[in-house]
Amino acid sequence: MTKIHAALGLRGTGPDRPTRLTGPDRPTGPRRPRGRRRFLTVAAAILVLLAGLGVTTARWFVWPPRGMPARVDAIVMLGGPGDRLRTTLALAWAHRAPVVVISRGSRYWGHGSVCAPPIPRVRVICFTPRPATTRGEAEFAGRLAQRYHWRSIALVTITPQATRGRLRVQRCFPGRVYVVTAPFPAREWPYEIAYEWGATVKALFLQQGC
Repeated sequence: MTKIHAALGLRGTGPDRPTRLTGPDRPTGPRRPRGRRRFLTVAAAILVLLAGLGVTTARWFVWPPRGMPARVDAIVMLGGPGDRLRTTLALAWAHRAPVVVISRGSRYWGHGSVCAPPIPRVRVICFTPRPATTRGEAEFAGRLAQRYHWRSIALVTITPQATRGRLRVQRCFPGRVYVVTAPFPAREWPYEIAYEWGATVKALFLQQGC
């Protein structure tokens, strides 16, 4: 019988020769569905994106570089929430700079018609930025720095605004820019971080000039 099979080109199926299957009937190893592989790839990409977003948020808006030397040429208070005026005046009374510049670009800057009380041996300059934004404040500070030949500035702001404030002022002022942060309510952190994300992206890509 085997000889007949061989003559006809057929393969035996007896115990001496196991059947060999080819084509679609051939068994294969377990395969991972394509949909599952695609899901795992997308999930991994999302995790990497979220991790990068978290690191950037922490670096820019939660723990940005802060601090200033013992003395600078001017202290500039940016407008916005937080106890900025008190922080600015404390630095001025400690004579950390001969000039203090206070923005009146928001309702937080002070009370009444007086920008700040007189401080011995410190010149206080109050201004209303145009436009009433951080960009307008940076432009005004840059013009003052050019007029008075400043080489260093310390900004007073809140922590979430530190990165954007530094970026804006550095575009208008070629000297050293430091940042001192003022306290503000903990409940305002989520809003301020969300706001600064949008404002920083705008400053980076849509308004790149001084």
